[in-house]
Amino acid sequence: MLARDQRTPFSEWWWTVDKLLLAAIIALMLAGIILSLAASPPVATRIGLDPFHFFSRHVMFLLPSFMVLIAVSFMSPKAIRRSALLVFVVSIVLIVATLAFGPEVKGSRRWITMLGVNIQASESAKPAFVVMAAWLFAESTKRPEMPATSMAIVLLLMVVSLLVMEPDFGQTMLLLMVWGALFFIGGMRMIWVAGLAGAAGAGLFGAYLLVPHVAGRIKRFMNPASGDTFQVDTAMEAFWNGGWFGLGPGEGIAKRSLPDSHTDFVFAVAAEEFGIILCLALVALFAFVVIRTLLRAYRSEDMFSRFAASGLAILFGVQAAINMAVNLQLIPAKGMTLPFISYGGSSIVSLAYGVGMMLALTRLRPRTEVESMNDATTARSYA
Repeated sequence: MLARDQRTPFSEWWWTVDKLLLAAIIALMLAGIILSLAASPPVATRIGLDPFHFFSRHVMFLLPSFMVLIAVSFMSPKAIRRSALLVFVVSIVLIVATLAFGPEVKGSRRWITMLGVNIQASESAKPAFVVMAAWLFAESTKRPEMPATSMAIVLLLMVVSLLVMEPDFGQTMLLLMVWGALFFIGGMRMIWVAGLAGAAGAGLFGAYLLVPHVAGRIKRFMNPASGDTFQVDTAMEAFWNGGWFGLGPGEGIAKRSLPDSHTDFVFAVAAEEFGIILCLALVALFAFVVIRTLLRAYRSEDMFSRFAASGLAILFGVQAAINMAVNLQLIPAKGMTLPFISYGGSSIVSLAYGVGMMLALTRLRPRTEVESMNDATTARSYA
């Protein structure tokens, strides 16, 4: 056992990190391994690959992702700001490169291949964007004379414009919701929040009028008879088939025909094979991670840590909620991975980076350390 009086980086991390939060995240990762083994073999077999192709790649991505998570959780808030800026700049460059050179798949350019690896730069941009926006909102509360809110709006418009050009309206709506939540947490007036919501609604209506595949998904959701709803219908059947306790590991039927059973609809596979009980346990784990992080963030004396941890928790929770809602046919179909459960290299690594920052920002820190950080910021503002 590590003694509290030991002054090594690992001992300091161990006694300050939120162990319950870390345990919940590890539990989600382990659940992802089990569900990947359950959901991915039929998909791989259908397209002529080794049955365990996606499972082995899921584990292969998960191992370095866990290392990234732990390494980032050692960082100080200052180091997190710097790393987020670097990741954000690199991600924006890669998104621009994707728009210019990436292959077009189903009318979208979202992936670029580098050194034999497919990269979706918008995934890494998400947590970095949230941290950058949180820093600007934190600065606006401490230094009203700084145009931090205007800079945050410019940052949002830049990212949203690039995502719409791909186009990726799901990620766009996700970032708008998180940015709006940070805007509200920052104490902005309700009229501004209402204006943001109105602008987002107008943007969605514009997409409905101008983008055929967005209009098609909304129409199919409102009127299933208007188009192909095979995937969502099969997912709902999986929930009915599984009942409370499931058909048993490997006994699922839906995964044999669902094209995206290992990604967008892995939650439905979990319901059919392991039952609604497991699905409720997953929901409880996601809710615990979000609520625990928000509570720890609320207790933080440092405004940047409070905003950044809150934003990352909301990003994590909303993404999970969107995926599960699509599986349950509560919202129009949208390709959004279930954090640490769905297959996806870029998604898992980016999630690990974001959750690592959550763990770092919610670590227990002496009051003197927080005060010295705030004093240093104040001193720079008057220098």
